[in-house]
Amino acid sequence: MSTIKLQNKIGVIVDSLRLPLREGLKTVKEMGADGVQIYAVSGEMAPENLSATARKELKTYIDSLRLEISALCGDLGGHGFQDAHQNKEKIEKSKRILDLAVELGTNIVTTHIGIVPEDENSPIYEAMQTACEELGVYAKSMNAFFAIETGPETAARLKGFLDSLSTNGVSVNFDPANMVMVTGDDPVAGVKLLKDYIVHTHVKDGIQLKPVDPRDVYGALGYGAGTDHEKIAQMVASGEFFREVPLGKGTVDFPNYFKALQEIGFDGYLTIEREVDANPVQDISEAIEFIKTFR
Repeated sequence: MSTIKLQNKIGVIVDSLRLPLREGLKTVKEMGADGVQIYAVSGEMAPENLSATARKELKTYIDSLRLEISALCGDLGGHGFQDAHQNKEKIEKSKRILDLAVELGTNIVTTHIGIVPEDENSPIYEAMQTACEELGVYAKSMNAFFAIETGPETAARLKGFLDSLSTNGVSVNFDPANMVMVTGDDPVAGVKLLKDYIVHTHVKDGIQLKPVDPRDVYGALGYGAGTDHEKIAQMVASGEFFREVPLGKGTVDFPNYFKALQEIGFDGYLTIEREVDANPVQDISEAIEFIKTFR
């Protein structure tokens, strides 16, 4: 029995269930979760495909289930905001996803921005900084957040990047599994370091089987070409370097991780993400029960 008494609401990334949206929403409710995170980049949930009427109907349906939206996912892929030439379009799309989020009743959009480079004077760092500054100011004007997912770089490097921006409109979606699987960073120490920025979390577990260059996992502008890189990419895809596993079966130290979140006063969502396996409904149901053991 845990001595931690979590008060946080439990969310589920509805897309992890691999069901049609409304069926997925109903299933999340039946599982006993409090809220959902929904991808809003393409398909029926893309801002450009969701009319004012459709938005109203969706919000009414979610309200009728007595669910909340913990966040939208606005990850646009393609190395995030590393490529200055693509950023104008990506910034506009991100703003429209944030507009949609606020309309649906949440003020958080999670995203990947690309790996923050070590060299703060590099053109890629500057491109990411310029894009995130604009997005942060826009989000702040709406009392909202773009939340960067942890994992591609260490918590210390991410904090340095966030500290360089003028607002906290760009903050953090904390994913402990990405850290243990890819950078080998300590999630408990990461929570304490990023405490001023954490607005949303993903609850996921994993193990690192052998060290890996984060660029081979997430990609990076100008990195990787030729047969050697293709071979590494195949090894990453096959799970040779790390594996995502059910909650409690990996190396995330959940008792101390949840304790750290409690100590910094995080009162946001613990949102379950399950990216693999043949039975996501069962895995996510068990994940909800796992979190409830800490209540």
